[in-house]
Amino acid sequence: DDADISQLLQLQPLIECYFVVNSPKTQEAMKSDRFRAFRDFTHAHRKILNIFCQKKPSLMKRSMKSLLWHPKKILNFHNKHIHFLSEIRKQRLQYGHSPSLRVLVRRKRFFFEDSYHQIKDRSVQELKRPVTVKFYGEAGVDAGGLTREWFLLLSREIFNPGYCLFTPAADNANVFQPNPNSYVNPDHLDYFKFVGRFVGKAIYDQQLLDAYFTRSFYKHMLGMKPSLSDIESIDPAYYKSLKWISRNKIDGQGLCMTFTLEDTVFGKQVVYELKNDGKDIEVTDANKDEYLQLIAEKKLTKSIQRQIDAFLKGFREVIDPKLLSIFNEQELELLICGLPDIDVNDLKANTEYKGIPSSSQLIQWFWEVVDDMTQEEKANLVQFVTGTSKVPINGFKSLQGMNGTQRFQIHKASGKDRLPTAHTCFNQLDLPDYSSLKSMRKNILLAIREGAEGFAFR
Repeated sequence: DDADISQLLQLQPLIECYFVVNSPKTQEAMKSDRFRAFRDFTHAHRKILNIFCQKKPSLMKRSMKSLLWHPKKILNFHNKHIHFLSEIRKQRLQYGHSPSLRVLVRRKRFFFEDSYHQIKDRSVQELKRPVTVKFYGEAGVDAGGLTREWFLLLSREIFNPGYCLFTPAADNANVFQPNPNSYVNPDHLDYFKFVGRFVGKAIYDQQLLDAYFTRSFYKHMLGMKPSLSDIESIDPAYYKSLKWISRNKIDGQGLCMTFTLEDTVFGKQVVYELKNDGKDIEVTDANKDEYLQLIAEKKLTKSIQRQIDAFLKGFREVIDPKLLSIFNEQELELLICGLPDIDVNDLKANTEYKGIPSSSQLIQWFWEVVDDMTQEEKANLVQFVTGTSKVPINGFKSLQGMNGTQRFQIHKASGKDRLPTAHTCFNQLDLPDYSSLKSMRKNILLAIREGAEGFAFR
Protein backbone atom coordinates (compact mmCIF):
# COMPACT_ATOMS: atom_id res chain seq x y z
CA ASP A 1 0.00 0.00 0.00
CA ASP A 2 0.99 3.68 -0.12
CA ALA A 3 2.35 3.67 3.43
CA ASP A 4 4.64 0.72 2.72
CA ILE A 5 5.83 2.31 -0.53
CA SER A 6 6.52 5.58 1.28
CA GLN A 7 8.70 3.75 3.81
CA LEU A 8 10.38 1.81 1.02
CA LEU A 9 11.30 4.98 -0.85
CA GLN A 10 13.31 6.11 2.17
CA LEU A 11 15.81 3.39 1.23
CA GLN A 12 16.30 4.84 -2.25
CA PRO A 13 19.47 6.87 -1.48
CA LEU A 14 21.07 3.79 0.06
CA ILE A 15 20.16 1.61 -2.92
CA GLU A 16 21.46 4.27 -5.31
CA CYS A 17 24.78 4.24 -3.49
CA TYR A 18 24.91 0.46 -3.91
CA PHE A 19 24.40 0.89 -7.66
CA VAL A 20 27.06 3.58 -7.95
CA VAL A 21 29.62 1.30 -6.29
CA ASN A 22 28.62 -2.12 -7.68
CA SER A 23 26.82 -1.76 -11.01
CA PRO A 24 28.56 -2.38 -14.37
CA LYS A 25 29.23 0.63 -16.55
CA THR A 26 28.56 -1.08 -19.89
CA GLN A 27 26.14 -3.66 -21.28
CA GLU A 28 28.96 -6.06 -22.09
CA ALA A 29 30.36 -5.85 -18.56
CA MET A 30 26.96 -6.87 -17.14
CA LYS A 31 27.46 -10.37 -18.61
CA SER A 32 30.82 -11.02 -16.94
CA ASP A 33 31.32 -13.21 -13.85
CA ARG A 34 32.59 -10.16 -11.97
CA PHE A 35 29.03 -8.83 -11.74
CA ARG A 36 27.27 -12.11 -10.92
CA ALA A 37 26.54 -10.97 -7.35
CA PHE A 38 25.05 -7.74 -8.69
CA ARG A 39 22.87 -9.66 -11.16
CA ASP A 40 21.65 -12.00 -8.42
CA PHE A 41 20.94 -9.13 -6.02
CA THR A 42 18.95 -7.09 -8.54
CA HIS A 43 17.04 -10.15 -9.73
CA ALA A 44 16.09 -11.09 -6.16
CA HIS A 45 14.85 -7.55 -5.44
CA ARG A 46 13.34 -6.75 -8.83
CA LYS A 47 9.92 -5.92 -7.40
CA ILE A 48 11.34 -3.21 -5.13
CA LEU A 49 13.58 -1.85 -7.89
CA ASN A 50 10.62 -1.61 -10.25
CA ILE A 51 8.76 0.44 -7.65
CA PHE A 52 11.71 2.84 -7.42
CA CYS A 53 11.84 3.24 -11.20
CA GLN A 54 8.08 3.67 -11.50
CA LYS A 55 8.08 6.44 -8.90
CA LYS A 56 11.16 8.10 -10.37
CA PRO A 57 11.75 7.14 -14.05
CA SER A 58 14.87 9.31 -14.24
CA LEU A 59 16.69 6.61 -12.23
CA MET A 60 16.75 4.54 -15.44
CA LYS A 61 18.86 7.27 -17.06
CA ARG A 62 21.21 7.71 -14.12
CA SER A 63 22.22 5.49 -11.24
CA MET A 64 19.99 2.50 -12.13
CA LYS A 65 20.42 2.51 -15.91
CA SER A 66 22.24 -0.82 -15.71
CA LEU A 67 18.85 -2.45 -14.96
CA LEU A 68 18.02 -1.91 -18.64
CA TRP A 69 20.87 -4.28 -19.53
CA HIS A 70 20.00 -7.05 -17.07
CA PRO A 71 20.08 -10.38 -18.97
CA LYS A 72 16.85 -11.48 -17.26
CA LYS A 73 15.19 -8.17 -18.23
CA ILE A 74 13.94 -7.63 -14.70
CA LEU A 75 12.29 -4.27 -15.31
CA ASN A 76 8.58 -4.61 -16.01
CA PHE A 77 7.04 -3.56 -19.30
CA HIS A 78 5.60 -0.34 -17.85
CA ASN A 79 9.00 0.97 -16.76
CA LYS A 80 10.75 -0.04 -19.96
CA HIS A 81 7.97 1.53 -22.02
CA ILE A 82 8.32 4.82 -20.11
CA HIS A 83 12.08 4.83 -20.75
CA PHE A 84 11.61 3.95 -24.42
CA LEU A 85 9.12 6.77 -24.99
CA SER A 86 11.42 9.29 -23.30
CA GLU A 87 14.22 8.29 -25.71
CA ILE A 88 11.86 8.64 -28.69
CA ARG A 89 10.86 12.12 -27.50
CA LYS A 90 14.55 13.08 -27.41
CA GLN A 91 14.88 11.98 -31.03
CA ARG A 92 11.80 13.99 -32.02
CA LEU A 93 13.37 17.16 -30.63
CA GLN A 94 16.14 16.85 -33.21
CA TYR A 95 13.59 17.46 -35.97
CA GLY A 96 11.94 20.46 -34.31
CA HIS A 97 8.80 21.65 -36.10
CA SER A 98 9.45 19.93 -39.43
CA PRO A 99 6.55 19.77 -41.89
CA SER A 100 4.41 16.66 -41.63
CA LEU A 101 4.75 13.57 -43.79
CA ARG A 102 1.71 13.76 -46.06
CA VAL A 103 0.12 10.50 -47.21
CA LEU A 104 -2.59 10.51 -49.89
CA VAL A 105 -4.21 7.12 -50.51
CA ARG A 106 -7.21 5.55 -52.18
CA ARG A 107 -9.28 3.03 -50.30
CA LYS A 108 -9.94 -0.61 -51.10
CA ARG A 109 -8.05 -2.22 -54.00
CA PHE A 110 -5.34 0.46 -54.34
CA PHE A 111 -4.84 1.11 -50.63
CA PHE A 112 -1.72 -1.05 -50.14
CA GLU A 113 -0.03 0.07 -53.38
CA ASP A 114 -0.74 3.76 -52.72
CA SER A 115 0.66 3.47 -49.19
CA TYR A 116 3.72 1.62 -50.52
CA HIS A 117 4.52 4.28 -53.12
CA GLN A 118 3.96 7.08 -50.59
CA ILE A 119 6.46 5.61 -48.12
CA LYS A 120 9.09 3.61 -50.02
CA ASP A 121 11.27 6.49 -51.27
CA ARG A 122 11.04 8.74 -48.22
CA SER A 123 14.25 9.62 -46.41
CA VAL A 124 14.82 8.56 -42.81
CA GLN A 125 14.37 12.19 -41.74
CA GLU A 126 10.98 12.33 -43.49
CA LEU A 127 9.88 9.06 -41.92
CA LYS A 128 10.41 10.54 -38.46
CA ARG A 129 8.06 13.45 -39.10
CA PRO A 130 4.41 13.35 -37.92
CA VAL A 131 2.02 11.78 -40.45
CA THR A 132 -1.09 13.42 -41.87
CA VAL A 133 -3.36 11.22 -43.97
CA LYS A 134 -5.82 12.14 -46.69
CA PHE A 135 -8.14 9.62 -48.32
CA TYR A 136 -8.66 10.44 -51.99
CA GLY A 137 -12.09 11.87 -52.73
CA GLU A 138 -13.05 12.34 -49.06
CA ALA A 139 -13.54 15.67 -47.32
CA GLY A 140 -12.23 14.55 -43.92
CA VAL A 141 -9.44 16.60 -42.34
CA ASP A 142 -6.87 14.60 -40.36
CA ALA A 143 -6.83 15.65 -36.72
CA GLY A 144 -5.41 12.29 -35.69
CA GLY A 145 -8.35 10.03 -36.49
CA LEU A 146 -7.48 9.45 -40.16
CA THR A 147 -3.88 8.67 -39.23
CA ARG A 148 -5.01 6.06 -36.69
CA GLU A 149 -7.37 4.59 -39.29
CA TRP A 150 -4.55 4.39 -41.88
CA PHE A 151 -2.24 2.57 -39.47
CA LEU A 152 -5.00 0.13 -38.47
CA LEU A 153 -6.19 -0.64 -42.01
CA LEU A 154 -2.67 -1.06 -43.40
CA SER A 155 -1.65 -3.32 -40.49
CA ARG A 156 -4.39 -5.70 -41.65
CA GLU A 157 -3.76 -5.31 -45.37
CA ILE A 158 -0.11 -6.42 -45.17
CA PHE A 159 -1.45 -9.92 -44.42
CA ASN A 160 -3.65 -9.98 -47.53
CA PRO A 161 -2.86 -13.38 -49.10
CA GLY A 162 -2.87 -11.74 -52.52
CA TYR A 163 0.55 -10.24 -51.77
CA CYS A 164 1.99 -13.60 -50.58
CA LEU A 165 4.10 -11.83 -47.94
CA PHE A 166 2.96 -13.62 -44.78
CA THR A 167 1.41 -16.95 -43.91
CA PRO A 168 -0.68 -17.76 -40.80
CA ALA A 169 0.95 -19.70 -37.98
CA ALA A 170 -0.19 -23.31 -37.77
CA ASP A 171 -1.57 -22.91 -34.25
CA ASN A 172 -3.31 -19.53 -34.65
CA ALA A 173 -4.78 -17.98 -37.79
CA ASN A 174 -4.40 -14.50 -36.25
CA VAL A 175 -0.61 -14.78 -35.96
CA PHE A 176 1.69 -14.49 -38.97
CA GLN A 177 5.15 -15.54 -40.17
CA PRO A 178 6.99 -14.41 -43.34
CA ASN A 179 6.06 -16.65 -46.26
CA PRO A 180 9.11 -18.63 -47.50
CA ASN A 181 7.46 -18.74 -50.94
CA SER A 182 6.86 -14.99 -51.17
CA TYR A 183 9.22 -14.88 -54.16
CA VAL A 184 6.21 -15.65 -56.38
CA ASN A 185 5.56 -11.92 -55.95
CA PRO A 186 8.41 -10.29 -57.89
CA ASP A 187 8.28 -7.19 -55.64
CA HIS A 188 8.26 -9.16 -52.39
CA LEU A 189 11.57 -7.88 -50.98
CA ASP A 190 10.67 -4.24 -51.68
CA TYR A 191 7.33 -4.89 -49.99
CA PHE A 192 9.02 -6.45 -46.96
CA LYS A 193 11.26 -3.40 -46.60
CA PHE A 194 8.16 -1.20 -46.82
CA VAL A 195 6.38 -3.29 -44.14
CA GLY A 196 9.47 -2.97 -41.93
CA ARG A 197 9.40 0.81 -42.33
CA PHE A 198 5.67 0.84 -41.60
CA VAL A 199 5.95 -1.23 -38.39
CA GLY A 200 8.93 0.86 -37.26
CA LYS A 201 7.01 4.06 -37.99
CA ALA A 202 4.06 2.78 -35.95
CA ILE A 203 6.31 2.13 -32.95
CA TYR A 204 8.00 5.53 -33.37
CA ASP A 205 4.64 7.34 -33.56
CA GLN A 206 3.05 5.25 -30.77
CA GLN A 207 0.36 3.99 -33.12
CA LEU A 208 -1.05 0.55 -32.24
CA LEU A 209 -1.40 -2.06 -34.96
CA ASP A 210 -3.64 -5.07 -35.48
CA ALA A 211 -0.59 -7.08 -36.53
CA TYR A 212 0.48 -10.13 -34.55
CA PHE A 213 3.60 -12.07 -35.53
CA THR A 214 5.13 -15.37 -34.43
CA ARG A 215 7.48 -15.30 -31.46
CA SER A 216 10.41 -16.22 -33.69
CA PHE A 217 9.79 -13.21 -35.96
CA TYR A 218 9.68 -10.88 -32.94
CA LYS A 219 13.03 -12.34 -31.93
CA HIS A 220 14.45 -11.47 -35.33
CA MET A 221 13.27 -7.88 -34.85
CA LEU A 222 15.19 -7.83 -31.56
CA GLY A 223 18.31 -9.42 -33.03
CA MET A 224 17.75 -12.58 -30.98
CA LYS A 225 18.20 -16.15 -32.18
CA PRO A 226 14.99 -18.22 -32.30
CA SER A 227 14.96 -21.48 -30.35
CA LEU A 228 13.66 -24.94 -31.14
CA SER A 229 10.48 -24.36 -29.12
CA ASP A 230 9.50 -21.59 -31.57
CA ILE A 231 8.87 -24.24 -34.23
CA GLU A 232 5.70 -25.23 -32.37
CA SER A 233 3.80 -22.21 -33.70
CA ILE A 234 4.54 -23.00 -37.36
CA ASP A 235 4.48 -26.82 -37.30
CA PRO A 236 3.11 -28.32 -34.03
CA ALA A 237 3.25 -31.97 -35.14
CA TYR A 238 6.85 -31.66 -36.33
CA TYR A 239 7.80 -29.86 -33.12
CA LYS A 240 6.32 -32.73 -31.11
CA SER A 241 8.54 -35.22 -32.90
CA LEU A 242 11.60 -33.01 -32.39
CA LYS A 243 10.81 -32.77 -28.71
CA TRP A 244 10.64 -36.56 -28.51
CA ILE A 245 14.08 -36.79 -30.14
CA SER A 246 15.46 -34.30 -27.63
CA ARG A 247 14.13 -36.19 -24.62
CA ASN A 248 14.74 -39.80 -25.63
CA LYS A 249 17.59 -42.09 -26.63
CA ILE A 250 17.58 -42.59 -30.40
CA ASP A 251 20.58 -44.89 -30.97
CA GLY A 252 19.40 -48.30 -32.05
CA GLN A 253 15.81 -47.14 -32.70
CA GLY A 254 16.06 -47.57 -36.47
CA LEU A 255 15.04 -43.98 -37.18
CA CYS A 256 17.45 -43.69 -40.14
CA MET A 257 17.70 -39.91 -39.83
CA THR A 258 20.39 -37.85 -41.52
CA PHE A 259 21.32 -34.17 -41.41
CA THR A 260 18.67 -33.26 -43.98
CA LEU A 261 15.28 -31.59 -43.99
CA GLU A 262 12.46 -32.54 -46.35
CA ASP A 263 9.91 -29.98 -47.47
CA THR A 264 7.16 -29.62 -50.04
CA VAL A 265 7.32 -26.55 -52.30
CA PHE A 266 4.35 -26.10 -54.65
CA GLY A 267 3.70 -29.84 -54.60
CA LYS A 268 7.31 -30.83 -55.22
CA GLN A 269 9.36 -32.72 -52.64
CA VAL A 270 12.64 -30.94 -51.85
CA VAL A 271 15.48 -32.18 -49.62
CA TYR A 272 17.85 -29.67 -47.96
CA GLU A 273 21.19 -30.63 -46.44
CA LEU A 274 21.63 -29.01 -43.04
CA LYS A 275 25.43 -29.10 -43.35
CA ASN A 276 28.01 -30.21 -45.91
CA ASP A 277 27.39 -33.84 -46.90
CA GLY A 278 24.48 -33.89 -44.48
CA LYS A 279 22.74 -36.68 -46.38
CA ASP A 280 25.62 -38.97 -45.44
CA ILE A 281 25.73 -38.06 -41.72
CA GLU A 282 23.53 -40.14 -39.42
CA VAL A 283 21.81 -38.45 -36.49
CA THR A 284 22.85 -40.08 -33.19
CA ASP A 285 22.57 -39.33 -29.49
CA ALA A 286 26.04 -37.78 -29.71
CA ASN A 287 25.14 -35.23 -32.41
CA LYS A 288 21.37 -34.81 -32.11
CA ASP A 289 21.66 -31.46 -30.29
CA GLU A 290 23.50 -30.05 -33.31
CA TYR A 291 20.87 -31.58 -35.61
CA LEU A 292 18.00 -29.96 -33.66
CA GLN A 293 19.79 -26.61 -33.64
CA LEU A 294 20.30 -26.75 -37.43
CA ILE A 295 16.65 -27.74 -37.97
CA ALA A 296 15.49 -24.70 -35.97
CA GLU A 297 17.91 -22.45 -37.85
CA LYS A 298 16.70 -23.72 -41.23
CA LYS A 299 12.96 -23.54 -40.55
CA LEU A 300 12.90 -20.29 -38.57
CA THR A 301 15.70 -18.28 -40.18
CA LYS A 302 17.43 -19.56 -43.32
CA SER A 303 14.20 -20.46 -45.15
CA ILE A 304 13.05 -16.82 -44.84
CA GLN A 305 16.44 -15.08 -44.55
CA ARG A 306 15.92 -12.70 -47.49
CA GLN A 307 12.48 -11.69 -46.23
CA ILE A 308 13.84 -11.09 -42.72
CA ASP A 309 16.76 -9.02 -44.01
CA ALA A 310 14.50 -6.84 -46.18
CA PHE A 311 12.06 -6.25 -43.32
CA LEU A 312 14.84 -5.39 -40.87
CA LYS A 313 16.48 -3.02 -43.34
CA GLY A 314 13.32 -0.90 -43.37
CA PHE A 315 12.51 -1.43 -39.70
CA ARG A 316 15.91 -0.32 -38.43
CA GLU A 317 15.88 2.82 -40.54
CA VAL A 318 13.22 4.09 -38.14
CA ILE A 319 13.93 2.26 -34.86
CA ASP A 320 17.38 1.96 -33.27
CA PRO A 321 17.86 -1.76 -32.43
CA LYS A 322 19.83 -0.83 -29.28
CA LEU A 323 16.88 1.14 -28.00
CA LEU A 324 14.56 -1.79 -28.69
CA SER A 325 16.87 -4.36 -27.09
CA ILE A 326 15.54 -3.64 -23.58
CA PHE A 327 12.37 -5.59 -24.48
CA ASN A 328 11.84 -9.33 -24.83
CA GLU A 329 9.75 -10.81 -27.62
CA GLN A 330 6.51 -10.87 -25.60
CA GLU A 331 6.94 -7.22 -24.65
CA LEU A 332 7.67 -6.26 -28.26
CA GLU A 333 4.23 -7.60 -29.19
CA LEU A 334 2.70 -5.41 -26.48
CA LEU A 335 4.69 -2.42 -27.76
CA ILE A 336 3.38 -2.93 -31.31
CA CYS A 337 -0.18 -4.02 -30.53
CA GLY A 338 -0.82 -2.55 -27.07
CA LEU A 339 -1.93 -4.14 -23.83
CA PRO A 340 -5.17 -6.03 -24.51
CA ASP A 341 -8.29 -5.33 -22.50
CA ILE A 342 -8.74 -8.76 -20.95
CA ASP A 343 -12.18 -9.44 -19.49
CA VAL A 344 -11.52 -12.07 -16.81
CA ASN A 345 -15.25 -12.88 -16.53
CA ASP A 346 -15.36 -13.59 -20.28
CA LEU A 347 -12.23 -15.74 -20.03
CA LYS A 348 -13.68 -17.66 -17.09
CA ALA A 349 -17.02 -18.21 -18.90
CA ASN A 350 -15.19 -19.68 -21.91
CA THR A 351 -12.72 -21.95 -20.14
CA GLU A 352 -12.96 -25.73 -20.33
CA TYR A 353 -11.63 -28.04 -17.61
CA LYS A 354 -10.15 -31.50 -18.14
CA GLY A 355 -9.43 -33.86 -15.24
CA ILE A 356 -10.43 -31.28 -12.63
CA PRO A 357 -13.85 -29.87 -11.66
CA SER A 358 -14.44 -26.12 -11.97
CA SER A 359 -15.59 -26.06 -8.33
CA SER A 360 -12.31 -27.45 -6.96
CA GLN A 361 -10.08 -25.47 -4.58
CA LEU A 362 -7.30 -25.48 -7.19
CA ILE A 363 -9.47 -23.74 -9.79
CA GLN A 364 -10.84 -21.28 -7.24
CA TRP A 365 -7.27 -20.35 -6.34
CA PHE A 366 -6.36 -20.01 -10.01
CA TRP A 367 -9.06 -17.44 -10.70
CA GLU A 368 -8.16 -15.60 -7.51
CA VAL A 369 -4.58 -15.33 -8.79
CA VAL A 370 -5.81 -14.09 -12.19
CA ASP A 371 -8.14 -11.52 -10.59
CA ASP A 372 -5.18 -10.08 -8.67
CA MET A 373 -2.96 -9.81 -11.76
CA THR A 374 -2.00 -6.49 -13.29
CA GLN A 375 -3.07 -5.78 -16.87
CA GLU A 376 0.45 -6.66 -18.04
CA GLU A 377 0.44 -9.99 -16.15
CA LYS A 378 -2.95 -10.92 -17.62
CA ALA A 379 -1.55 -10.24 -21.09
CA ASN A 380 1.47 -12.41 -20.26
CA LEU A 381 -0.83 -15.23 -19.13
CA VAL A 382 -2.81 -15.14 -22.38
CA GLN A 383 0.48 -15.04 -24.34
CA PHE A 384 1.85 -17.99 -22.36
CA VAL A 385 -1.18 -20.21 -23.01
CA THR A 386 -2.27 -19.14 -26.52
CA GLY A 387 0.98 -17.83 -28.05
CA THR A 388 -0.31 -14.27 -28.51
CA SER A 389 -1.88 -11.50 -26.44
CA LYS A 390 -4.54 -10.91 -29.12
CA VAL A 391 -8.10 -11.24 -27.84
CA PRO A 392 -10.63 -12.14 -30.58
CA ILE A 393 -13.14 -9.42 -31.48
CA ASN A 394 -15.99 -11.64 -30.26
CA GLY A 395 -14.21 -12.49 -27.02
CA PHE A 396 -12.66 -15.71 -25.77
CA LYS A 397 -15.49 -17.84 -27.16
CA SER A 398 -13.88 -17.26 -30.58
CA LEU A 399 -10.33 -18.14 -29.49
CA GLN A 400 -8.50 -19.95 -32.31
CA GLY A 401 -6.33 -23.06 -32.09
CA MET A 402 -4.69 -25.31 -34.67
CA ASN A 403 -8.02 -26.97 -35.53
CA GLY A 404 -10.22 -23.87 -35.64
CA THR A 405 -12.12 -22.51 -32.64
CA GLN A 406 -10.46 -23.82 -29.49
CA ARG A 407 -11.43 -22.43 -26.09
CA PHE A 408 -9.04 -21.74 -23.23
CA GLN A 409 -8.41 -25.05 -21.41
CA ILE A 410 -7.08 -25.98 -17.99
CA HIS A 411 -5.88 -29.57 -17.64
CA LYS A 412 -4.90 -31.34 -14.43
CA ALA A 413 -1.14 -32.00 -14.44
CA SER A 414 0.97 -34.30 -12.31
CA GLY A 415 3.29 -33.08 -9.58
CA LYS A 416 2.95 -30.52 -6.85
CA ASP A 417 4.22 -26.97 -6.25
CA ARG A 418 5.97 -26.76 -9.59
CA LEU A 419 5.71 -24.55 -12.66
CA PRO A 420 2.62 -24.91 -14.85
CA THR A 421 3.17 -25.72 -18.52
CA ALA A 422 1.34 -24.69 -21.69
CA HIS A 423 0.55 -26.03 -25.17
CA THR A 424 -0.18 -23.05 -27.41
CA CYS A 425 -1.56 -25.18 -30.28
CA PHE A 426 -4.48 -26.17 -28.04
CA ASN A 427 -4.71 -23.04 -25.82
CA GLN A 428 -4.02 -25.43 -22.98
CA LEU A 429 -2.65 -24.75 -19.49
CA ASP A 430 -1.46 -27.78 -17.50
CA LEU A 431 -1.93 -26.96 -13.84
CA PRO A 432 -0.34 -29.15 -11.12
CA ASP A 433 -1.43 -29.29 -7.48
CA TYR A 434 -0.34 -26.56 -5.07
CA SER A 435 -0.09 -26.68 -1.30
CA SER A 436 -1.23 -23.06 -0.93
CA LEU A 437 -2.51 -20.04 -2.81
CA LYS A 438 0.87 -18.38 -2.24
CA SER A 439 2.72 -21.26 -3.89
CA MET A 440 0.38 -21.19 -6.90
CA ARG A 441 0.76 -17.44 -7.33
CA LYS A 442 4.56 -17.64 -7.15
CA ASN A 443 4.81 -20.44 -9.73
CA ILE A 444 2.28 -19.03 -12.18
CA LEU A 445 3.86 -15.55 -12.18
CA LEU A 446 7.32 -17.07 -12.61
CA ALA A 447 6.12 -19.22 -15.53
CA ILE A 448 4.41 -16.41 -17.46
CA ARG A 449 7.31 -14.02 -16.86
CA GLU A 450 10.29 -16.26 -17.56
CA GLY A 451 8.95 -19.61 -18.72
CA ALA A 452 8.00 -18.98 -22.34
CA GLU A 453 11.20 -20.62 -23.64
CA GLY A 454 12.55 -24.10 -23.96
CA PHE A 455 11.42 -27.68 -23.48
CA ALA A 456 11.30 -27.39 -19.71
CA PHE A 457 8.37 -25.02 -19.87
CA ARG A 458 6.35 -26.18 -22.87
